[in-house]
Order: sequence, then C-alpha cells, then structure tokens
Amino acid sequence: MRLKHFSLSFGEQVFKALADESRIRILHLILRNKEMCISDLEQVLDFTQTKTSRHLSYLRSASLVTPRKLDQWVYYSLKDEAADLVNQIFGYLERDAILQKDQEIYKILYSNRELAVNKLQTRRWTAP
Repeated sequence: MRLKHFSLSFGEQVFKALADESRIRILHLILRNKEMCISDLEQVLDFTQTKTSRHLSYLRSASLVTPRKLDQWVYYSLKDEAADLVNQIFGYLERDAILQKDQEIYKILYSNRELAVNKLQTRRWTAP
C-alpha cells in the first residue's frame, strides 16, 4: 500500500520528523537496511538507548516507521505508506558523508556480530 493522498497534516508531521539530524540518520539506516533494532541503531550512531527510543517514537507518531516485536527485541521498518516519499527524499541525500559513514559502520558491525554484541555489553556494564 502506497501513500495516495498527501494531506497537509501528514506533510507537516513528515517535515517535522525530518527536521532533526538524528531522526534523518535513523530513518536512512532503516531505509537502507530494511529493518533495524534499537541496539543496532544505538551502536552505529553512538546514541544512548533513551535518545534512540525517543527519536524512534517520534518517527512512529509521524507514521514513518512501524515496530515488529520478536522476543525481547523490537525491530523497526519503514511503513509501506511512506516508502515512496522517503525514497525520494533520501535520493537527494544519498551522497551525504555522514549518512554514508553510518551505513559503512553498520556493514562492519553487521559482518562481525560478536564484536557488536561485545561492544554493546561492555559499554552498558562498565562504570565510567
């Protein structure tokens, strides 16, 4: 299902959601990788769990992403209704250095899952 009627209120929600660099980076990673969990986003972007959840909540209320729960994990994907619009927007940002670096970091971490899990556990359980 695709977005058929772009209303003013939906447009306002989308543009507000895209008014923050963190949300743009999160949305770009979800778009490029189809689905991501909070811990992967935290690690790639070096955000706290609180910051990541807050921005994902904002993207959910803007009707851009949808959650899928699997055991204790929550995976976020792009809503079908917003896919065309988001693809067009990110077509203009595809060569952005920050977004490219985020995707590169994700690919490295994804290819070595043990390293990613170890880094996440070490960061969470070590006292500063």
